Amino acid sequence: MSSENNDQSMTNRTRAEAGSRADMGKHGRYSTPPEEGETSLFADPDEPLLAVRDVRTYFDTDEGTVKASDGVSFDIQPGEIVGLVGESGCGKSVTSRSLMRLIQSPGYNPSGKLNFDGLDLMDLSKEEIRQVRGNRISMIFQEPMSALNPVFDIGWQVGEPLRVHEGLKKKAAREEAVELMRKVGIPSPEERVDDYPHQFSGGMRQRAMISMALACKPDLLIADEPTTSLDVTIEAQILELIQELNERQDMAVLIVTHDLGVVAETCDKVAVMYAGRIVEYADVETIFADPRHPYTKGLLNCIPDPRSDDQDLSPIEGQVPDLADPPEGCNFADRCPYATPECETTDPRLREVDDNHLSACIWEDPQ
Repeated sequence: MSSENNDQSMTNRTRAEAGSRADMGKHGRYSTPPEEGETSLFADPDEPLLAVRDVRTYFDTDEGTVKASDGVSFDIQPGEIVGLVGESGCGKSVTSRSLMRLIQSPGYNPSGKLNFDGLDLMDLSKEEIRQVRGNRISMIFQEPMSALNPVFDIGWQVGEPLRVHEGLKKKAAREEAVELMRKVGIPSPEERVDDYPHQFSGGMRQRAMISMALACKPDLLIADEPTTSLDVTIEAQILELIQELNERQDMAVLIVTHDLGVVAETCDKVAVMYAGRIVEYADVETIFADPRHPYTKGLLNCIPDPRSDDQDLSPIEGQVPDLADPPEGCNFADRCPYATPECETTDPRLREVDDNHLSACIWEDPQ
């Protein structure tokens, strides 16, 4: 597929659809209790693999406490692909790192629950969370060149989760690394297994990161901007690979991205994030066909339509609020074309506006 055709295909679709702790076993289950407020909206007859409830991630700075993630809630079902989408700085990556318990000082989590298949990840000790990380939950980081260690060859790094979590010896782990590299489409893996990160192209480094993340057959893969800095052809290949692995291994995926084209191509459900909060949550077809939150509408209005010669794009005016000093009312009020005086004083929370469709706006369907 050419870059031009792939780009048009993605954009057209965007517009058209516009156990015990000791062994961390895979058999435990957690019945998510209904909670006060918006978290109770996520009760589901099919128990989620991951139930994120009211997770807050704050950073103490000289300017004040930055509420990078402020009461985030969403579900991921087994085998489901969920997109976490929003513009840069909205808190997506902070949220994804919170799910892995990777927040470091001056950051901290003052509240929230991460219920993962019978475990509350927030309650686990450092040693216990290490048994989950890279094993049952894996992550593809935003920049593979900085995430990969330049002094170790690729084979050593891909095999590391197998040595740590599966107890494989060096030789067995290296042999398995070759097969994992083959599975993700790295050519001549028997030779490339001894290469170092700087000897791989951007797309191949991303594939190496994916092979490392898949080593222990995780139940959940978190992909933080998995196609950043890749050309459109390589982007399509990486997204196709993630979808294939999702189907082949029945692996749930959380894709963190600012790109609505990526969301349209890959996701089953979408959580739209703005200024540290989820502002809309629904299946992907609903988000593109019937957006309810003004921010979601604004994002979709920014997408160019290749079928139109005179399309009038409408960028979202204004700036994201200061998360160290957020407004009293709606975080989006200053930028919202539908805002009223009530929006300046009312802090909206997610509510159901249709079946399985949540929006954090005082208006059910702003027009």
